[in-house]
Amino acid sequence: MSTLTEQAFWNLVTAPDLGLDPQNVSDNLKLKLHDLTDQQLIEFDKFFGICMRKCYTWDLFGAAFVMAGCNDEYGFSEFRCWLISRGADVFENALLNPDSIAACTPVYHVNEQPYPYIDEYDLIAGLLYEERNDDELPFIPSGSDEPRGKRFKDKAKFLKQSYPLLFAKYWQ
Repeated sequence: MSTLTEQAFWNLVTAPDLGLDPQNVSDNLKLKLHDLTDQQLIEFDKFFGICMRKCYTWDLFGAAFVMAGCNDEYGFSEFRCWLISRGADVFENALLNPDSIAACTPVYHVNEQPYPYIDEYDLIAGLLYEERNDDELPFIPSGSDEPRGKRFKDKAKFLKQSYPLLFAKYWQ
């Protein structure tokens, strides 16, 4: 049985630019994951969880706030799913410099507002596994209760200073 490599994970999870409609992105991943073995689904879910923990930072929460007004845990989780869907390069660059997300285009819009969210993208592998096996994926703790780092200041002058590219592109 072949194991799932990190490169294979990124090949699967990275969304093509199909208009980036969140539902299309999710449907595309569901189709790709359908061909994986149960063991590969477990490995995919583990890689996804690692990525979700890596990007659980106040710096990225601030970027989501500037970009789309994200101000709660649920929205930040869906933002992190979107970030992972943009691929390894965008993801790794964002970890180093959250303001680099400003170069990530195109971004899906709802009511003319940026919508960098994918609802439950992180659950797709688990739901497929459960459907096949009538059992849940092995539980992996999600990590800390709080994002890492120092909480961002939500005043415009601080946001403009911390996220100049995102601020110029998205702040309204």
